[in-house]
Amino acid sequence: MPQRVRRRKKRALRLHHSPGVAPGTLMIDPDARRSAITVMGYGPEGITEHTLLDLSQLPELRERWPVLWLHVGGLGSVDVFQAFAKTFNLHPLALEDITNGVQRSKVDRYDDNWLIVVHWVRLGELLEGEQLNIILGDDYVITFCENDGDLLEPIRNRIRRRTPQIINSEADYLAYSILDAAVDTYFPVLEEFGERLEGFRETILFEEEASPVRLLHELKRDMMGLRRRIWSLREALNQVARDPRPYFSLETTVYLRDCYDHSVQILDLVEMYRELGADLIDLYLSSASKRMNEIMQVLTVIATIFVPLTFVTGLYGMNFDPEKSPWNMPELDWYYGYPYALSLMATLASISITGFWLAGWFSTPKLEKDQRGEDADNPPGSGVYH
Repeated sequence: MPQRVRRRKKRALRLHHSPGVAPGTLMIDPDARRSAITVMGYGPEGITEHTLLDLSQLPELRERWPVLWLHVGGLGSVDVFQAFAKTFNLHPLALEDITNGVQRSKVDRYDDNWLIVVHWVRLGELLEGEQLNIILGDDYVITFCENDGDLLEPIRNRIRRRTPQIINSEADYLAYSILDAAVDTYFPVLEEFGERLEGFRETILFEEEASPVRLLHELKRDMMGLRRRIWSLREALNQVARDPRPYFSLETTVYLRDCYDHSVQILDLVEMYRELGADLIDLYLSSASKRMNEIMQVLTVIATIFVPLTFVTGLYGMNFDPEKSPWNMPELDWYYGYPYALSLMATLASISITGFWLAGWFSTPKLEKDQRGEDADNPPGSGVYH
């Protein structure tokens, strides 16, 4: 039986500013953690990695390294956003979208840089998603995320190992690598969902007492959340791949198209699993209805068998006195009257049971057995491909 999923804790989200607030106004979440800035500058001549404590060093860092990657973890420091806006000429609307963590995946093109908003996911006890904001310029990439987990660590490791493909490339390849990492987070989640669906299918077919309907509905809800995220992410990737200039080179655009293909593949899997979840719910309801029909059939057979027996016992239970009239149940004076009544009831019961047996009421249809065996050998939707 698949593990139970904990009930989600809901919290209120502020989806917009108060009416009348000027566009581009920063609204910092009071619960957001203070920003921490990680610097990675690299090029063919070397790399640097450290935590930035002095915001006044930003212009110097930009001039020094061929590719500068600044990662801001935590969105609770207004001074950080002001310093970045001044140094990299970030548009106020871009900053507003970054601090508002409920944006859909999209691409906003500004004069000096682009803002690319994507969502990545992880699956623990619950399905969780996080917004990742990417600022792409000529020679720099800035990423903003409240909680990045270990999403970006593999990319940092590639830079630390001086992997030629990323060390010798421009900032656009770094931005692509981040996008690809975000898209790849959907595959393990879908693999887990596929295993859960297979577990639900086996539960429905072979554990008749279990009821996975609630868990199936929770899984369908997670699939709907995945679909919303990957749908907008696919559109954003398609927009970049079709019009990559001026920040993505033709060489990097080839990789972007592959990233877009992955998003299409993920969306296909999400749709397939959503349909499979709906089919499993229908299968469970059909199985429950069939089991109820089988129970009713058994009860009907038992009741039908006892109908003639009840008639016989009721007939001879009237106890009309035969001494009063020769028509008043002369069988009551028979020497073998009681064995005769028992034999009559046994004969009627045997006739009923034989008739039901010949009608096939006591046998499981062979077709159902074959179908269950076939389903066990060929589970649907059990594979996730890359």
